[in-house]
Amino acid sequence: MDAEITGWINGFAGMSALADAVMVAVSAYGVQLVVGLVVLQWWGRRNRLHLRHAALAAGLSFLTGLALNQFVLLFVQRVRPYDSGVTGLLIAKSADWSFPSDHATAAVAVAVALLMQGLHLRGWLIMALAALICLSRVFIGVHYLGDVAGGAATGIVAALLVRSLYREGNAIDRIAVRIL
Repeated sequence: MDAEITGWINGFAGMSALADAVMVAVSAYGVQLVVGLVVLQWWGRRNRLHLRHAALAAGLSFLTGLALNQFVLLFVQRVRPYDSGVTGLLIAKSADWSFPSDHATAAVAVAVALLMQGLHLRGWLIMALAALICLSRVFIGVHYLGDVAGGAATGIVAALLVRSLYREGNAIDRIAVRIL
């Protein structure tokens, strides 16, 4: 079923030059946009220390999620869908395994971290962007739908882990949020 849904989504690739260009751009620059939006919080005017804590928590969640993915890759080496003949490819081939999607992990980890910090509008906006990033990865042919779902799950676990270990107002946080 994963391959069938993936093939169906990727089947829309090549139908519209505009859609292809948008999805390639979202895939290429979506995570950088997410990171940029989080970095901009550092200079927020209202509730500055909380925004800075949330930005640090999001960054730690991002990094933790990618570290968890490296651990998962020790046990799961899933071939890319284009190598299995499931999808056509709109970009250059990737040299690593397909599961889990680092793009999905990073974007979802940031969104969930912001939501857990009570920044609902920002968190849901990033989550919408994360969903588009996930869709783009399947659309352009580099991931199965299950890969982005697995990446999203890893992002959620990372954000929960960071939330449990990095508390607002602790000694490290008090120092970190006052930088600059």
